[in-house]
Formats: sequence, structure tokens, C-alpha cells
Amino acid sequence: MSLETGRRVLRIEAQAIQDVMAKLDGAFERAVELLFACQGRVAVTGMGKSGIVARKISATLSSTGAPSFFLHPAEALHGDLGMLAQGDSMLAVSYGGETREIVALLDALKRLDIKLVALTGNAKSTIAQASDVVLDASVNEEACSLNLAPTASTAVAMALGDALAVALLEKRDFRHDDFAALHPAGSLGKRLLRVDKVMHAGDKLPLVAPDTPMPDVFHEMSAKKLGMTTVVNTDGTLAGILTDGDLRRLMEKHGGAVVNMKLAGCMTRDPQTVAPNVLASEALTLMEKKRITSVIVVDSQRRVLGVVHLHDLWGLQLV
Repeated sequence: MSLETGRRVLRIEAQAIQDVMAKLDGAFERAVELLFACQGRVAVTGMGKSGIVARKISATLSSTGAPSFFLHPAEALHGDLGMLAQGDSMLAVSYGGETREIVALLDALKRLDIKLVALTGNAKSTIAQASDVVLDASVNEEACSLNLAPTASTAVAMALGDALAVALLEKRDFRHDDFAALHPAGSLGKRLLRVDKVMHAGDKLPLVAPDTPMPDVFHEMSAKKLGMTTVVNTDGTLAGILTDGDLRRLMEKHGGAVVNMKLAGCMTRDPQTVAPNVLASEALTLMEKKRITSVIVVDSQRRVLGVVHLHDLWGLQLV
């Protein structure tokens, strides 16, 4: 019985979203244009279940590059209206379109010249009539067996909010780096982290010239504590790499004579490299596949920018 109920609820809600998709028209494009043109922030408002949906829509807008905040309509009537400023716009979520607290805000919104988009199931409602753009979020039935609890209608409102957020994201050419900048913590931020944000650079980068005496090479490797050093030409381009593993193999073969050897004859001339915009997770995969502990970050001219170490990436827990 419960299994069949679950399937019925999902079927009704899925059909409701299919229906609203079929009704999507020029009003959606006008809503996107209005919100895109907003010079301030997008205030999203709603009461009850619609208020919970509004909070989620606002959060999605903010995380995808459209500054937004949730405005509780009842609190707005008691001082929080001051959160709105000239240049802001508003998205009002109200299925019936007659939410008293939002209706009571309409005159103030007009005085502040706040552009209003209504997400409602009643295009003839008071809120719809006062709006600049109306998005039809009507459903044929709720998934609730009593046809009372907001279920299909909230699913549709949530989906329309997502559609607006993604359309705005694409319109402003919001990219991976932009998303990462707004999600610096948590799994999303880690998945989008670029190697230029975690590499050892500047004074922390082990770096020697091809003609550096071997004792000085040993000192640089020891001081920077990465188990390797880059070998860089005078123009900043990569000449090679020398690792602890290279030194062990040289010592086994030549003993103490390594101290007097030429670096150019000891280094690996074509080490693994990555571009600075490569995902840290990709660099980690490369190092684990090649069984190496570091990879050199270079620009398009092969100028050395930094070094990414395996242990640093393991510490980020990228997977």
C-alpha cells in the first residue's frame, strides 16, 4: 500500500512538472531578463510552505551568481522592509496569489520601484495583477490524497525556481571558477579546486638552474622539503626535475661521486606537468596513475609556476 502511494505521489508531481514545462512561454524569458537586469539583489518571499520554497530558491540564486536573500513577508511589515533598497527586485511565491502578508507589501514595493515577479497558480490574483511578470505554477491536483497539502504545487514552484537560477547562470556566463569561488568549503568547493590554489609557489617552490652545483641542489631540496626540485632555465621555462628517487638511484650506481656530477646529466628532462587551471582532483589522478609524488605547474610557454605535491592533495580529501 505504501509503495503504491509513493509511486502515485511521484507520478503526480512528475506530471505536474511536465505540465508546467509545456506551459512555459515568453513570460519566463521576461522574468529572466528582469532578474538579470537587477542592479541590486533578488528578494524572494513567501509564507508557510511557499516560504520554505522561497528560501531554497534564494539560496540557489545566491550560489549561482545572483545575489539574493529571503524576505519574510510578515517580518517585512514590521521593519524588515528596510532590507530592500532601490535597484532590488522581488520574486514572490504564492500559489493562491492572495497571501495577505505579501498583498500588504504591494504598495510599498511600488513606492520603492521594486520590480516584481510572481510565481503563482492564479494568474488573476491580487499578487499576479500587481506583478511585472507572472509565471504560471498552477497544477491540476496536489499529490496529497486529500488534495489539500502543498505537494505537487511546491514541487513545481521549486522546479521553476531552479529553472530561473540556471537560466540566469547561463545568461551571465557563470563558470566553474565562479562556482568554486562561492563554494570554498565542503565537497563542492573541493571538487572544483584548481591546482593554482594549492600549489607550492614563490619562496616555497624548490628551484635551481641547470648549472647549479650538486651540493647546492641537495640544499635546495632539503630546505623546501618536497622531495624534489624543479630545474629552470634563465627564461623561466622548465628544463627538468630532480627527485629523491633519482638521487637514490644515482647513489646506488655512482656512490659519493654524485656530488661532483653535472645536474644536467642527472635530472629528468621531460617531467609530468599540468596547467594552472587543471582541477586538483585531476592532478591527484595523474600522480596516482603515474606513481609520482609531485607534478609541476606550468603556463602555456612552459614557464614554471609551482609544484603540487601528492600529500597536499591527499590532505584535501578530494574523493
